[in-house]
Amino acid sequence: MFSKILIANRGEIACRIIRTARRLGIATVAVYSEADRGAMHVALADEALCIGPAPARESYLDGAKIIAAAQSVGAQAIHPGYGFLSENADFAQSCVDAGQAFIGPPAAAIRAMGDKSQAKSLMERAGVPLLPGYHGADQHARLLEHEAARIGYPVLIKPSAGGGGKGMKIAASGSAFAAALAGARREAAAAFGDQRVLIEKYLPRSRHVEVQVFADAHRSCVHLFDRDCSIQRRHQKIIEEAPAPGLEDDLRKAMSRAAVTAAQAIGYVGAGTVEFLVSPDEAAFYFMEMNTRLQVEHPVTEMIAGIDLVEWQIRIAAGAPLPLKQAQIARAGCAIEARLYAEDPARDFLPQAGRIERLDFPEPSPNLRIDAGVRAGDEVSIHYDPMIAKVIVWDQDRPSAIARLRTALGAVRSIGPATNITLLRAIAASEAFLRDAPDTGFIEQHRSDLFVPEQPASNATLALAAIGHLCARAAVARREAELSQDPWSPWSRQDGWRLNEAGEETFRLREIAPQGRDDVTIGIVYLREGWRLALPDGAVFHARGALGADGVLSADLDGWRLSAVWVRSRDEIAVFRNGEAAHRFALVDPAAAAPHPSFSPGQLAARLASPMPGRIITFLVELGAAVEANQPVLVIEAMKMEHTLRAPSAGVVKAFKFKLGDQVAEGVELVAFEAEAT
Repeated sequence: MFSKILIANRGEIACRIIRTARRLGIATVAVYSEADRGAMHVALADEALCIGPAPARESYLDGAKIIAAAQSVGAQAIHPGYGFLSENADFAQSCVDAGQAFIGPPAAAIRAMGDKSQAKSLMERAGVPLLPGYHGADQHARLLEHEAARIGYPVLIKPSAGGGGKGMKIAASGSAFAAALAGARREAAAAFGDQRVLIEKYLPRSRHVEVQVFADAHRSCVHLFDRDCSIQRRHQKIIEEAPAPGLEDDLRKAMSRAAVTAAQAIGYVGAGTVEFLVSPDEAAFYFMEMNTRLQVEHPVTEMIAGIDLVEWQIRIAAGAPLPLKQAQIARAGCAIEARLYAEDPARDFLPQAGRIERLDFPEPSPNLRIDAGVRAGDEVSIHYDPMIAKVIVWDQDRPSAIARLRTALGAVRSIGPATNITLLRAIAASEAFLRDAPDTGFIEQHRSDLFVPEQPASNATLALAAIGHLCARAAVARREAELSQDPWSPWSRQDGWRLNEAGEETFRLREIAPQGRDDVTIGIVYLREGWRLALPDGAVFHARGALGADGVLSADLDGWRLSAVWVRSRDEIAVFRNGEAAHRFALVDPAAAAPHPSFSPGQLAARLASPMPGRIITFLVELGAAVEANQPVLVIEAMKMEHTLRAPSAGVVKAFKFKLGDQVAEGVELVAFEAEAT
């Protein structure tokens, strides 16, 4: 067994590896970029080394720096996690050449399966069913367009290297192919350093089912059952479960056999995942790709199999045989994982960045696991993937697991960047999710049920926002009085007397989401015991309350007892009640100017503004060009994804405010636009 390993990754997966290594008595070394100096994985590791600036290409994707760091601290092995260099065959070989064990498959296996085109050729020879497609070496754009027409639209363009949905583009027709190909190549080059692509028939209705395999260096290979990862957005998973629901036993067994055959065919060692598309209409499956690494969704397999996959990875990399044979591996119950992302589903899942002011999760148990990579106070950086945490539940059957997921998601509280928690809760509460095995079109099929317009805050919530503010302000005044040791301070009295006896004031709030509402004014009268609150619709309450140090607010409105979590961050208040999404309010200064309007992706109204911090990748129109409504104007790259900004109305492009490659801030004007005269 190794005594010290270096983790060539960040965030949630680095923290997860550290936990297993610590249980095994293995010292851990974290690497970090300058942006991650205070990150959670840095704090958890036994040692930590800075390897460069924030951009991944200058830090987490610089294999030479990582290997040098491992050698400098005497680490014997490097765990790549997932993403970054985890499927980079050259990096795996460089680790071995430098005397470091690579906690992953051999470089040859990564090359065989990491190259999606080569993998499809191998599977074709092995008789594994493939979707109609092209995975040849000739990457000339004209040939690729010809192959797409031969396959028949719609087609899916995918990077030959890498995974995680990055760089995948759908071309619905021949006229859309060139732009989709260009976008796929740009993202593939940025994420994986390789712009080669493959093309396959796109199935609008299909299921994404994968099989976990594990092999050792002694020619033993097992499968650890299947997972369903069909609920996706932007071709990236947000809900995964094991086992995959609703599969016929014969189909399940056939996929498991095919996955083991694929691993054995390339001399695989370590953890790997063979991914299939399953056609619900045909009860058939097709090979997609093999991920030669640990998957983000590996916890659901761990929960149903009772196996620590990271421990197996470490032991096998150290030369040990597989701990169990196939007949000894049993499946129990159902596990479901929900990924919490800093993103805004209402704005086309636009990634969000910024400081997390509050982050609460339910208490872990044998039935509930939280894998997180950030804490309250951490920043979600524009440079990396915006995943915050994974909420994983287990129970004896699928309906019970879904019930646990609903409860767990209801207890998640986050304030800071927008998250997808409301969507996750809606999916978990959906009768369609409980009733049917989902396919990859689940979110679009049930959009009207999942994207319910946010309702304005109720009177009770408005009252709680005001009471929490008054309690917090009183607590600050008390502390100041105690520090001043003023015997005449009214806060030193114990008889319930309060400042501003019978005084009055108003308290103005602006609900941050949904937007477009008028400010809410709440009237406050200070009483000997509590306050009298006058709400906008004329309701009047005698209110009392107490705010705990943990932010839990207990309130009484005319005998109506309420509780909530109340959070204040700068000039923003959030109120969480009964598992609802947080209602967020800005404290309004009546003398302040009106807030700057926020921009949704592609919004264009007299100007084109950046919806978030990012880098300008390409301009899609010429200076002076007349554009039509919804026409793509430019592309920015932010948080490892490309975002196309479109024109919502016709007009003329008058000026570009930045150059290609420039970093831009959120809300800045990118293009001067002259609206078409009406």
